Amino acid sequence: MAMTMDDVDRFEAFRPRLEAVAYRLLGSASEAEDAVQETFLRWQGADIDRIDVPEAWLTKVLTNLCLNQLTSARARRETYVGQWLPEPLLAGDRMLGPADTAEQRESVSYAVLVLLERLSPNERAVYVLREAFDYPHREIAEILDITEAASQQILHRAKKHVAEGRARARTEIDEAAARRVIDEFLAAAASGRTEPLVRLLTQDAVAIGDGGGKVPARAKAFEGALAVAKFMRGLFKPGAAKRALVGGSPGVYAWTANGDPAVVVVLDGRVIGVMCLEVAADGIVAFRNQVNPDKLERATRLWAAGDHGDPLLTVF
Repeated sequence: MAMTMDDVDRFEAFRPRLEAVAYRLLGSASEAEDAVQETFLRWQGADIDRIDVPEAWLTKVLTNLCLNQLTSARARRETYVGQWLPEPLLAGDRMLGPADTAEQRESVSYAVLVLLERLSPNERAVYVLREAFDYPHREIAEILDITEAASQQILHRAKKHVAEGRARARTEIDEAAARRVIDEFLAAAASGRTEPLVRLLTQDAVAIGDGGGKVPARAKAFEGALAVAKFMRGLFKPGAAKRALVGGSPGVYAWTANGDPAVVVVLDGRVIGVMCLEVAADGIVAFRNQVNPDKLERATRLWAAGDHGDPLLTVF
């Protein structure tokens, strides 16, 4: 039976939710878009009149496509050059999805997306569907073809794994507080001294970069406040070699990514780096720096669509 415009409209109305689910499951906006498009093709080929609850059917199809993708992604990431980090989403991106509850906001935070990589595909699916989208275990069981009791057990195990991977509880801060964190950090980083940076960090702070083998990024994380502070001091220190490497002197902006404070580095309208900060009550816990150009294309498109004023500083 041919698809009607009503069928297309129904899918499009649900597309933002599907994209938000897929992003949390895959940690990649581009892969999430592909999974949603494949779901549309399945919808196009289905006997829609026989589907009782289209939203449930679409979620089931999408989730299982993502589970298959996760299995193959694990193999690819074993050969990934350097550290693998998720694709960051800047504030205003609809793929961030719902942010009404603390659980929803945490589920899309950069730190949690990194931790979700430790979970099995089924654990990740149950965690995302329950914590981020509040699906009841009965529906999750139907989506994954498991029992309701198994869904509950998997969620308990997944939450335990996520909690074990976190040194501290996430500290929620509003946009104004996020801006203050970034302002203080950038002032300290641009000072050329280590001490102001150390004071902003927790003793067990870490700094991780993902260049994907295309942009220089240290394969091993910097660990400890002093090591991280020295790295940041050097990162923001001007130099002709750095300018030559990136092709100019980029501007640095205070923004948010995945709901957390972030530094966005822009050169000639192109986002060349997004540094996501994980903040706790006692300081900055982690810097996760995405510089792989393949993972910044969506950020560049969103950035180009808005007016962000002048950069806080120009580096290199």
